[in-house]
Amino acid sequence: MKGKTRIKVQGHLDKVWKDRFEGMDIIYEGNNTILSGNIKDDAFMHGILNLIRDLNLRLISVNPAENGHDNKLLDKANNKQ
Repeated sequence: MKGKTRIKVQGHLDKVWKDRFEGMDIIYEGNNTILSGNIKDDAFMHGILNLIRDLNLRLISVNPAENGHDNKLLDKANNKQ
């Protein structure tokens, strides 16, 4: 899967992990964390999924991102801070 992608994991992942996830945006949706960003190639995706596994996070879903959906969530999250 290449392009803009949303990866949902269970729980809240602290934003200090952003660098480990290659700069993917970290957004909270209910009790879950959305990692959103541009997947460059399959190796990049496997690296992200391996990190999720290594951190013992529960993977909920991996989907192509809807246009504009994550930008709205990011704007909403940034306005709360």
